[in-house]
Amino acid sequence: MIQRRIGIDTSVLVRLVAQDPEETFQQCVNGLRTLIEEQGGTVYVSNQVIGEPYAALRHHYGASGDDACTGLLRAFDSGLVAPLNGPAVIEALSASGGSGLFDRLIADDYLRAGVETLTLDRKMAALSDVRRL
Repeated sequence: MIQRRIGIDTSVLVRLVAQDPEETFQQCVNGLRTLIEEQGGTVYVSNQVIGEPYAALRHHYGASGDDACTGLLRAFDSGLVAPLNGPAVIEALSASGGSGLFDRLIADDYLRAGVETLTLDRKMAALSDVRRL
């Protein structure tokens, strides 16, 4: 069987993290389980899709940055979804202090593309492979 590689959008990841509304959360879980268990799929989440729920959880649900990251990590621990960019994303979500999550995800995308990252931000410039302009 050929493995299906599937990418989800923000709406799915927000439901997995917020678990609200409950009915839509269960619909997501059941649908993803079917794709994984019955159809041999692997479900991925891009850096952009990780960043959008982070902002939505903070703005619409009043979550702190740490709580939003913890929720996203919990979604990845569920086995239903995996970060497209692998362990670097888990490291970005687990990091504390210094650059924020968006800066870490931006730097990760550029690094993967073989592109040098320039910034005016002092904290972001402290990341490896990022240079202050």
